[in-house]
Amino acid sequence: MKTEKIYNTIKTTWSKITEHKFLWTSVAFLVLILFFDQNSLIINMAPVRKSISALKKEQQYYIDKIHNDSLMLYELETNDNNLEKFAREHYYMKADDEDIFIIVEKE
Repeated sequence: MKTEKIYNTIKTTWSKITEHKFLWTSVAFLVLILFFDQNSLIINMAPVRKSISALKKEQQYYIDKIHNDSLMLYELETNDNNLEKFAREHYYMKADDEDIFIIVEKE
């Protein structure tokens, strides 16, 4: 009696599994492809994560650079002394009665 009940339970469970054989085959295929294949999702996601991390660092660098350049531009537009200093340092501009000497250090 008890073995017959176990047999019937196994039989009904197996029949439920075999009713959806295409579903189970598809699930098994997806698990195989996603985790156990040589081109699996896990293997392919590692370089992508590194790339995303590098791009986020680069994005933060450019955000900081834009902020600093915006501050410098504001200072150059509002103060003539800063504009003159910038022109002298970066473009080697000079007054008529001045001479410029550029010293280059050799390594």
